[in-house]
Amino acid sequence: MNTQKVITHIVNWLSDYAKRAGAQGFVIGVSGGIDSAVTSTLCAKTGLKVLCLEMPIHQADNQVSRARNHINWLKESYPNVSDQWVNLTPVFDSLVASFPAVEQEEDRFMSLANTRARLRMTSLYYFAALEGLLVAGTGNKVEDFGVGFYTKYGDGGVDLSPIADLLKTEVYEVAAALGVSNEIQKAPPTDGLWGDDRNDEDQIGASYPELEWAMEVYDSGKTVDDFSGRQAEVFEIYKKLHLANQHKMNPIPVCEIPKELK
Repeated sequence: MNTQKVITHIVNWLSDYAKRAGAQGFVIGVSGGIDSAVTSTLCAKTGLKVLCLEMPIHQADNQVSRARNHINWLKESYPNVSDQWVNLTPVFDSLVASFPAVEQEEDRFMSLANTRARLRMTSLYYFAALEGLLVAGTGNKVEDFGVGFYTKYGDGGVDLSPIADLLKTEVYEVAAALGVSNEIQKAPPTDGLWGDDRNDEDQIGASYPELEWAMEVYDSGKTVDDFSGRQAEVFEIYKKLHLANQHKMNPIPVCEIPKELK
């Protein structure tokens, strides 16, 4: 990959899109992970206004510190960057307390994880509307179009997706070229939705390089019978998630009414 040319292309695309939309710039949630670090830096390089939001919800201290360090670096490097701290922990706790109790608490863990993402989306759009900004998404190609590893109307609710045509390994290449800190580049990828130290690989059951391989061979028409051992296992993981999450990746189905019924 010609990394510098890719960076220039994305920055120009961001600038052109914002200007055509009549937007002042971008708002982005910074989590302390590689995807939000790269996306926020690319947005900053446009010279347009960039508002970085920190939105902790029972967040691990190391995630908070990485996000804070990255934002401080951005503000030192780009005068167009500002930040806002929005503590969503009490909002989340209050919302959870208003929901009816369940017999087994673990039954709603996934629902609550997705609720965190949707609270953050709501906050991003509050500031976007307030300041005339576009919500910049942080999803990469494997997450957005491979395994659907995001929350519908949560981190999937954005105005534009600058890095959604980059594989995760390519995101790391861009991060190194942009000067993103080593602490972020070396941190295990995590969605930060669980309030513990589980990472993406723990949840998915495969690493991003493995998923990238599976995405390529799946799109080429191969089947699990073409592989054995760990490759067959990863292929099945990818296939299962890819098919199960089509409802996220495809347009919302519309019930079309036949003309003779109108």
